[in-house]
Amino acid sequence: MSEPGTLAVVFDLDGTLVDSEPNYYEAGRLTLAEHGVPDFTWTEHEGHVGVSTLETVVLWRRRYGLSASVEELFEATNRRYLELARDGTRAYPEMRKFVELLAAEGVPTAVASGSSLEAIGAVLAGTGLDAHLRTVVSADEVPLGKPAPDVFLEAAHRLGVDPARCVVVEDAAPGAAAAHAAGMRCIAVPYVTAQAGAPEFATAALLVRGGQAEFTARSAYAWLTATAGSR
Repeated sequence: MSEPGTLAVVFDLDGTLVDSEPNYYEAGRLTLAEHGVPDFTWTEHEGHVGVSTLETVVLWRRRYGLSASVEELFEATNRRYLELARDGTRAYPEMRKFVELLAAEGVPTAVASGSSLEAIGAVLAGTGLDAHLRTVVSADEVPLGKPAPDVFLEAAHRLGVDPARCVVVEDAAPGAAAAHAAGMRCIAVPYVTAQAGAPEFATAALLVRGGQAEFTARSAYAWLTATAGSR
């Protein structure tokens, strides 16, 4: 267990640390087209941002009346995503700076994501973020994905830090809701900036309404240190 009062930062991965949503959209579009849904749109994909791949395919199966099993849909989507992710996933420059700044200051960090462990590992290795982000939790390892708090609580447990001393960095409404349910403060950086007014984001301790275009590592770190004693 870390020292009492230790502050930790838990990052969501997709859409928060890295711009992976285009790869997830393409993987989903190809899988759905293979199963008779040829017109899956980016707007429809945006409705799944922040939801785990497994829970997404469950929703697809119900919504589109697919006969394929959840396992088959998940494996096909995950396989396609991994192929795309390995070819190249871009880390957001200011998020990379934030991770490096936290590492330099000795702040414990983790990744808690709805992606599979294999996908998380491929993206972190491909971007070099694995040099600093070594504690990783996938929603596949806990009973419930976001908006349930399970993945964030497990990250706090692995870091040995009280959940109340953890700050979550999230881009999606389900993740902001999960952070709130876990009793953690949240820095919300909406991937879909038009959704910044969603009620889930109202629970965030810091809402960067302009998303990645407005986020800076220095301002986030200044906020973090200024509010470190507020819990």
